Amino acid sequence: MTDDFITDTPQIEPIPTWSTQLYLCSNPSHALIAEPVKQAIYEHHNRSVIEVASQVAQTAKHGLHESELDFLDTDHPDIEFLNQTLSDLILTIASEANAHNWPEDAEAEAFITESWYHITRQGGYHDAHSHPNCSWCGIYYLDAGDEDFERRSGVNRFYDPRVNAGHYLDAGSEYLNQSGVWDIAPETGKVIVFPSYLTHSALPYFGDKDRVVIAFNAQVHFID
Repeated sequence: MTDDFITDTPQIEPIPTWSTQLYLCSNPSHALIAEPVKQAIYEHHNRSVIEVASQVAQTAKHGLHESELDFLDTDHPDIEFLNQTLSDLILTIASEANAHNWPEDAEAEAFITESWYHITRQGGYHDAHSHPNCSWCGIYYLDAGDEDFERRSGVNRFYDPRVNAGHYLDAGSEYLNQSGVWDIAPETGKVIVFPSYLTHSALPYFGDKDRVVIAFNAQVHFID
């Protein structure tokens, strides 16, 4: 036996590496702006002649109408207010996520660079994809329509970015979320914010009411 003192337990220091945060947020002004913004969406939709007006990944979308990518860039007062609300939300989240990475005296601004709406109808879906040219993305459920999470109706499904995480699964890897996906139930007034690299989809929606969402991409830059 060694004369050195042996502790009862080893010292263990967890190191958080490559974690992916999703943020489920509320919009405090939802009750004030939802109806006028939805009215503006349908007025825009009624003037549109193309189902996927953005002309982006048209074969990955079915049973939905998608606007051009500048929906929030307007002088409509309620949409302008929503743009600022969502920009502030992105900045708050980016500041929290980067709390240990930004210089101590850093100031930053968030800019929504692309934004569009979806009107999704019975059977509509959007296949798996991710968003380039931005750091953060968001989905705002302006009107979730008919909610049915048990059937996974129109849920936003996020896919595990750790491609090798499921190579071997046992009791020791339960923490890895063995399904490889994370489903979020659409809820009117809620906003999902997530990092742009995260692959996600909207599963087929089974509802009689339209589901109306606003999606957006954002960049965050330091103020000189």
